[in-house]
Amino acid sequence: MTIIQYSERLNEIVEAGEGLQKLASGFVFSEGPVWCSRKNQLYFTDFPKHRIYTWSYAFGLQLYTEQSNRAVGLTLDAEGRLLACESVTRRISRTEEDGTIVGLATHFQGNRLNNTNDVIVKRDGTVYFSDPYSTMLGDTQELPFNGVFRCDPVTGTVDLLVDDFKRPNGLAFSPDESLLYIDDTSKQHIRAFDVVSDGTLKNGRLFAEMDTAAGPGAADGMKVDQLGNVYVTGPGGVWIFAPSGERLGRIEFPEVAANLCFGSPPDSPIGTTLFITASSALYSIKLKVCGAV
Repeated sequence: MTIIQYSERLNEIVEAGEGLQKLASGFVFSEGPVWCSRKNQLYFTDFPKHRIYTWSYAFGLQLYTEQSNRAVGLTLDAEGRLLACESVTRRISRTEEDGTIVGLATHFQGNRLNNTNDVIVKRDGTVYFSDPYSTMLGDTQELPFNGVFRCDPVTGTVDLLVDDFKRPNGLAFSPDESLLYIDDTSKQHIRAFDVVSDGTLKNGRLFAEMDTAAGPGAADGMKVDQLGNVYVTGPGGVWIFAPSGERLGRIEFPEVAANLCFGSPPDSPIGTTLFITASSALYSIKLKVCGAV
């Protein structure tokens, strides 16, 4: 692993000489990591195999399910229930405490969603997700756009927030939730939007761009730390941007980095470990900052 430094501010984030740890391997394409602090474990997907795994410091790698409907992105709601972007069913699902799986978002204005990809939950419980169409599914596209949506999990209402992305993918809120970052896999950039009091978005603008010459990969998973720095998997590894959009650094990977999340090291409630799903393997790296709560 090599850490490319664009700014001295990167020293506030990662220790010089810090290395990657390979935690598990043998996947077709690992994705969608989310850390569950209640169970001290990580959930992540191997979507071509329709599998969801857990990984923990106590028990290592364990199979959670191999009937995920080709789930890609994952997150947890306020009650700790697992939400999944299911490609086969083209929906956002929620796993209840008793193991029952229910659909939260399946249609918009009578049309099936495209291919839910990434999902996050606002502190008020509303669910935000990206929905780019994928020809890999061999199914008909019913929506004439690739959008980002918001779903009220109580009423089931699905609202369109923005529809001018080519391939919207990763989503992340700023620490105070005043901003929503959305990246575009096709355009290799991140846009920022102001979050209005009613949960809608306004004032979309370019936040940062990635260099495709840096290596294999494309704009994908995204997270924010407590200082507001933005982390995104993309060409050549994990890119780190300041809240201003300034490039701070890039963590190079030996394979395509797909997604990432913050989690807690052993015997600590502080989420200073960055977990990265990168094609065939799961990695981690220790940071000097923790993820936004």
